[in-house]
Amino acid sequence: MKLCFFHLMPYQHLPQDFEKQYHSVWVDPPNSLFDPEKGHLLYNDFLDEMEFAEEMGFDGLCVNEHHNNAYGLMPSPNLMASAMIRRTSKAAIIVLGNSLALYNPPVRVAEEFAMLDVLSGGRFIAGFPLGTSQDTIFGYGQVPVTLREKYYEAHDLVIKAWTEREPFSFNGKYTQLRYVNIWPRPYQQPHPPIWVPGSGSLETWDWTIDHDYVYCYLSYSGYKVGKTVLDGFWEEMERREKPFNPYHAGFLQLVVVSETDAQVEEYKDSIEYFFKKGLHVPSGFGNPPGYRSQRSIQSGVSAQIVDARRDQLTNATWEDYIKAGNVIAGGPETVREELAHAIRELRVGNLMLLLQFGDMPKHLALKNTELFAREVMPYVRDIWSEYETRWWPKKLMEPEKVL
Repeated sequence: MKLCFFHLMPYQHLPQDFEKQYHSVWVDPPNSLFDPEKGHLLYNDFLDEMEFAEEMGFDGLCVNEHHNNAYGLMPSPNLMASAMIRRTSKAAIIVLGNSLALYNPPVRVAEEFAMLDVLSGGRFIAGFPLGTSQDTIFGYGQVPVTLREKYYEAHDLVIKAWTEREPFSFNGKYTQLRYVNIWPRPYQQPHPPIWVPGSGSLETWDWTIDHDYVYCYLSYSGYKVGKTVLDGFWEEMERREKPFNPYHAGFLQLVVVSETDAQVEEYKDSIEYFFKKGLHVPSGFGNPPGYRSQRSIQSGVSAQIVDARRDQLTNATWEDYIKAGNVIAGGPETVREELAHAIRELRVGNLMLLLQFGDMPKHLALKNTELFAREVMPYVRDIWSEYETRWWPKKLMEPEKVL
């Protein structure tokens, strides 16, 4: 297993009645709610938590890009990645990722990701999400029906910029450049491993399979709902006669660990803050016309996801979230058993753990991280040990040299 520490870097000081008084946590929450002095402390606490995760033995550290929101304070995850690179040495640095269609020109992504790869000495993993509708359509004014086409073109430009060794021109529908000649070029050859975050669109399955990238299902619906999406991905792999490898896919799961099952209530407030406030997004922002293709809508997968999210945001309690599998919670033995079951049900080799979320204070986030690393991680580490991954930095798969 590749066990990765995922951090959203949420704003933790929303008003107690936020979800009742404000329209959404995304797109239109007034930034008068943001306190820069508190934000300064949060950013530094969050980086401390990520660096601690490497100390605890996590394989990778994940950050991602969002805009106009209090859900995740990383309009530029590349800045956070560069800060972590200088303070870490063993973990993969995973940016999940840069929303390609938002960059004009997209070679900006090629340049900055190459910089991060070189700076890290080849520990970098590149994420290419299409991007949520809140970020891309409402936050950055993209056209829903052309978003994916623009994304595909941007991807092709980035890959060519990474792999060509002479200057070239690019004459696309959305980007025209007389000279493409990025400096620096990536440390890893021909380029860093590529992971593609998705939320259930069939086109994303097809595209990751066509390009042999890792498909990462990033969802807060939990593994019980997530199984439907991953089953669909694996069925499509089988239909195309592609060999099964669990490292071809990844999944994001919320987990909290206490000394005993009875003590897990210490995370109650953080769980409810995350689901009630952090995911307070009206359906109009989350799924506008044109964002999902007719094919994906007709498949019924997206409808199941939307229904699950709607249920989470109504009258659910923290016990409901645990029962539904949104959060795997309990003492070490309980978490080991349920997490191992989830991994095998989903058939994923890349597991992203959200161990800090909502308004979870730093001391509790560090406790959760350490308990998971010491009491859970060793018991799931060897699942899928019979498979090899080609989607991980080669440098980190080599035995450490003894000096």
